Amino acid sequence: MNALRRLASLLYGTDPGLRRMLHYWAATCILYVICITLLMLQVELGLSDPGAAHGLVVFGACGAFAFYVLIRANAVFRLAPDQLAVSQAAFSLVCAVWAYTISGPLRAAMLTMAVVVIVFCMFALRPRQTLMLSSAAIVGMGVTMWWLQAHDPVRFPPATEFLTFGYLAGALVSTALLSGEMSKLRARTKRQKAELSDALETIKVLATVDELTSLINRRHMNEVLEGEERRHAPAAEACIALIDIDFFKQVNDQFGHATGDTVLRLFAAAARAALRNNDVLARWGGEEFLLLLPDAPLEDARAVLERMAERVAAMTVPGLDGRRISFSAGLARRRGGEPFADAINRADKALYQAKEAGRDRIVLAGPPASS
Repeated sequence: MNALRRLASLLYGTDPGLRRMLHYWAATCILYVICITLLMLQVELGLSDPGAAHGLVVFGACGAFAFYVLIRANAVFRLAPDQLAVSQAAFSLVCAVWAYTISGPLRAAMLTMAVVVIVFCMFALRPRQTLMLSSAAIVGMGVTMWWLQAHDPVRFPPATEFLTFGYLAGALVSTALLSGEMSKLRARTKRQKAELSDALETIKVLATVDELTSLINRRHMNEVLEGEERRHAPAAEACIALIDIDFFKQVNDQFGHATGDTVLRLFAAAARAALRNNDVLARWGGEEFLLLLPDAPLEDARAVLERMAERVAAMTVPGLDGRRISFSAGLARRRGGEPFADAINRADKALYQAKEAGRDRIVLAGPPASS
């Protein structure tokens, strides 16, 4: 199995773009093999000249190998995908014209190969390139049919060649026009996919981030806490702080809600600047915030809150007439396998004590009731 994987890597490489081009090449080779098999059957039935058929087989095999080399070593040749596609399509059309000239009474069936080549191009080329390739195929086949009927009117009756050319031209033009519509459909689908991806990303952000402060919201914070409970061993140390901006209602009442929103935004920025790398701050509701300090002893957690208080006190809020902003906080250390909900409840009680004691302070929560 490993030997097969190594062989596949050697033949197809590891780059996804390269592999995609080689998959198209492999699909083309399958078509070549089918056509060669049928051509050999025509030779066996005496419908095609053996020498001309063998020449076409060698020409097709050499071309297929040459395009494999071009694609596999494209890091050296640096050909654009559409250049490779146009080159392969032009080569296939030459093979189709050659097959038409040597297929005797079955020559009309060879024209389907020309249409198939254009259909393949619908997935790799721009509409203008497909239209130009179709025009080249019409001109090339038209010149070939004119030359055949002019030099061998018995085997290639002029009227038959004229009608056959008309059918081919109609099919190729229709296919080229259809390619344009398919390209528009693919572009529209790609654009809609991008818009859907952007919409999903926006929904994800709205579901996890508070729009005003750019902090994570309560819903996402609960998910973070659940993840912490699953991730950490029961003995892991963590602290929880519940923070409330002091006299925020007075700010809204005296200076307006726009100024209150500014306070919340500046508070979030100042508080976030004081955190450690793995600390998580969330807007818990209104002017209340929840801070998770994983792997933090109580002393380190208190130091973070004190640093945060200094930054918040130094804030300058436009429209607040120099009023100083402060906060009250209740800090609890999570004990053993205590649920975070219980630790938050203890932090909430400590926050209430901080407010009752005059605000602008940090109060440590008592131990769990079971201790």
